[in-house]
Amino acid sequence: MTDAFLIALGGVTEPYTLLLMAVATFAGIVAAAIPGFTITMAIVLTLPLTFAMPPMQGIAVMLSVYVGGLSGGLFSAALLGIPGTPSSVATTFDAFPMARQGKPGKALSLGLFASFIGSIISIIVLIVAAPPLALLAVKLGPWEYFALIIFALTIIASLVGDSLIRGLIAGLIGIGIATIGPDPLMGRERFTFGYEILTAGVPFLVVLIGMYAMSQLLSELESKGGVNQSSGTLISGDMRPHLLQTVKDIILKPVNVIRSSLIGVFIGAVPGAGSSISNLLAYDQAKRASKHPETFGKGEPQGVVASEAGNSSTVGGSMIPLIALGIPGSPADAVLMAAIMVHGISIGPRLILDYPDLVYSMFIAMAIASIFMLFIGVILMRAFLRLLNVPKYIVVPVVLACCAIGTYTLNNRLSDLYLLACIGTVGYLLKKLDYPLAPLVLGVVLGPIAETNLRRAFQTSADWTLFFTRPISALLLALAVISIVYSIYSYMKQRRLLAQRLGATPE
Repeated sequence: MTDAFLIALGGVTEPYTLLLMAVATFAGIVAAAIPGFTITMAIVLTLPLTFAMPPMQGIAVMLSVYVGGLSGGLFSAALLGIPGTPSSVATTFDAFPMARQGKPGKALSLGLFASFIGSIISIIVLIVAAPPLALLAVKLGPWEYFALIIFALTIIASLVGDSLIRGLIAGLIGIGIATIGPDPLMGRERFTFGYEILTAGVPFLVVLIGMYAMSQLLSELESKGGVNQSSGTLISGDMRPHLLQTVKDIILKPVNVIRSSLIGVFIGAVPGAGSSISNLLAYDQAKRASKHPETFGKGEPQGVVASEAGNSSTVGGSMIPLIALGIPGSPADAVLMAAIMVHGISIGPRLILDYPDLVYSMFIAMAIASIFMLFIGVILMRAFLRLLNVPKYIVVPVVLACCAIGTYTLNNRLSDLYLLACIGTVGYLLKKLDYPLAPLVLGVVLGPIAETNLRRAFQTSADWTLFFTRPISALLLALAVISIVYSIYSYMKQRRLLAQRLGATPE
């Protein structure tokens, strides 16, 4: 084992490999920062470039893109209010308000350090606890997956904003959008109403870009001065990174970052879950545990820390089933698995036994990429902050073009651009009517996963009581009930307190 570790360490720390990893980390951050471009897309584009490399070097480069990509969404989420990737949706809730309050440097610093700590914690867990956690994840059946998604859907109750009814309606709209197009198991068309544009369904990323990017751009055009304003008027204030203060803020409140990182590791270890769920769950748990939950959504630092630690730690968790059992936990992991197989290496339980140097090189590469991510992120922070001085009539068309290019390149379909325009308009109208967009997006993400596992469960067995008799499924459903009851109680309590302060009777 020692020899294998030394071989891996020597291979990854070669100057040329380190240079390639630094470039790959930079590319991952930039790709994820552009709304519409996904981490998976960046890894796929990198894959052909690694064919000529030795396996250890090629895997290190792709892992660097992966690690960089999981933190890249922070920049657009904080500075533009647009999540670059689904894994940074929750980051938008507090990082963007914080940046609007004149503290963009603090928002980015918190996110970067939380991402770094989350990555390191996930790597430690990956090294120490990979075998037992992988065995636990692989034991989950469709009943447990469905129960897990139901538990995750209860997050909607804590993201409804000022109106429970409008939040739930938005969540139902999201679930309804997810049912359009071919059903996930049989492929039969549903709710297309004869429109060809809907026959392929509504891709999640189109909904994400439309709801967050297009609606935001329309809102900016509507603001006083239109596109002739400088983008610096969107976000202004202290642009210094405040690195020492940020480190102190996170270290003095370690529970949040550790809890969020462990949530990310666990969600990452469950195949199919991924960082799009972990950042929302981590944010939700941070809000519930806070003594001042009313500050979340208004620039709360702990919200930024929870989201970024949660999504960045997913990479370590997702590698657990991939390395130990050959099960990819996400599309990005599937691309990584394909890259390893291209080099003639079989993925599975014997990977650790047959290629220990390669597995060790993956651990080392992830740790080094996390360090690169932190340093490159800090350097890029200043470059991204300079965007604040670029006039809006430049920023808005550029971001709009990036959204359109990213949307088109998802499936190379012109119809996705029409869907983007429609969904962006709907998102803009919902914002004008004070409907929260987060529950809608959550419904689109989780709806198909819940449906797929529910149908698989009944295809496996018609006995519906299995949802309640299988221990893990029953535990997750019980947690979902507790979560709903607690959310309603907290919501009613907040309404009562608000009414008492205003001296009025609650609705």
